[in-house]
Amino acid sequence: MTGPARAWRRLAHGARPRTVRTRVTVIAGLALTAAVIIGLLVMYLLQVGQAKRTIAGQLRTYAVQIEQSATGGAFPQPLPPSVLDAQAQSQVLAPDGTVIASTRNLAGRPAVFTLAADATTPVRQKAADGVLPGELTVLGEHTKVGGRPVTVITLTATNQRDQVDETFARLLVIGVPGTLLVACGTVWWVVGRALRPVEQIRRTATAITAAELSQRVPEPGTDDEIGHLARTMNDMLARLDDSAARQRRFVADASHELRSPLTAIRTALEVGLAHPDRAPWPDIASRAARQTERLEALISQLLALARADAGKLAARRQTADLSTLLAEIRATTTAPHLEIELAVPAHTTVTGNPEDLSRLFRNLIDNAARYARTRVSVTAGVEPDGIRVEIGDDGPGIPVEERERVFDRFVRLDADRGHGTRSAGLGLPIAREIATAHGGTLTLTETEGGGTRAVVTLPR
Repeated sequence: MTGPARAWRRLAHGARPRTVRTRVTVIAGLALTAAVIIGLLVMYLLQVGQAKRTIAGQLRTYAVQIEQSATGGAFPQPLPPSVLDAQAQSQVLAPDGTVIASTRNLAGRPAVFTLAADATTPVRQKAADGVLPGELTVLGEHTKVGGRPVTVITLTATNQRDQVDETFARLLVIGVPGTLLVACGTVWWVVGRALRPVEQIRRTATAITAAELSQRVPEPGTDDEIGHLARTMNDMLARLDDSAARQRRFVADASHELRSPLTAIRTALEVGLAHPDRAPWPDIASRAARQTERLEALISQLLALARADAGKLAARRQTADLSTLLAEIRATTTAPHLEIELAVPAHTTVTGNPEDLSRLFRNLIDNAARYARTRVSVTAGVEPDGIRVEIGDDGPGIPVEERERVFDRFVRLDADRGHGTRSAGLGLPIAREIATAHGGTLTLTETEGGGTRAVVTLPR
């Protein structure tokens, strides 16, 4: 049994079509059936009307022919046959209903139809029985021939109407089912061919696992909805693959960064425990405290990144005094060998999460202090579209080609390793995440002395 036949069989048993292909075929079949039947009905009514008008026209022409056949007021016996319809018959009646003349088949018969003086439709008489088989079409009209009033009756069998009925019955019985079968089969094939890429996409998507996101669904190469779907899914898979790769790198880097201070603490304690009577416990405790602080800072940064990934940065907004915020950060920054210059207009306000904004500027100031030789400058100003804060240092600077890469997580340049810093490479990425969450930007440029300048713009 073919696909369309199975679909119609399920529909006949009241089952809802399960697939898009089946539903489209059934809907198309029903719509086509309704359209064909309505079209045939309209055509049938038009053909029936045309047949009636044709028969009536032929009978009127025959009546004129009968009138013109009279000579000197007398009609020929029998009346001449119709030149348009061989089955047409005619009678000429006197005003009292007696037959004056008839065609050969009606010779000797009384009037089969009569037409009253004030009527337009002939009335059937018993004599009409058996005159012509089937249904009759009759036309009657009053006229005068040779000054004498007469009634000309013309009639014929409605064979044309019968032919129309027979033709349309044949179309309903044979044409409609045949057309429906061909159309449904075509729709079934076309829809199946159109949905074949969807099935391939489904199979590929089913085979893709979280451990293997590099696989892509096949693209049909067409600029239609299915092509757009395949490209959208591949874009989504590419983003998921990139996200999973970044997550794996993040976990690996975080594990490494967490392991370093823990290893240092454990090593110091194990050395001390191996020689408890000779171990420099104050020095061990100091080293453990420093590593604990480093571990605490790293965990705090990781939590900030987790909040950024969850979209929870800047969730709580309020107005903060920028000058007070930056002054507090400068006061708590431990850099005795540096001069931290602060030039911020008093009562400059910014809207955002105070804790996140504090982390943003602290990360930038700490980063500048880590690489500065003698001085860190912090300036702020009000612009038409918001607040602009610049934090510069007189350190070695960052090469132009590296200024975007430093915003990647756990990225540390070669200069970091030579500088002896203990940065985990998270300060700048967190700062940019916070700036972006507040609707602002964070970029790196160069100071006049070749150092690094961080430029933050925030809406007011």
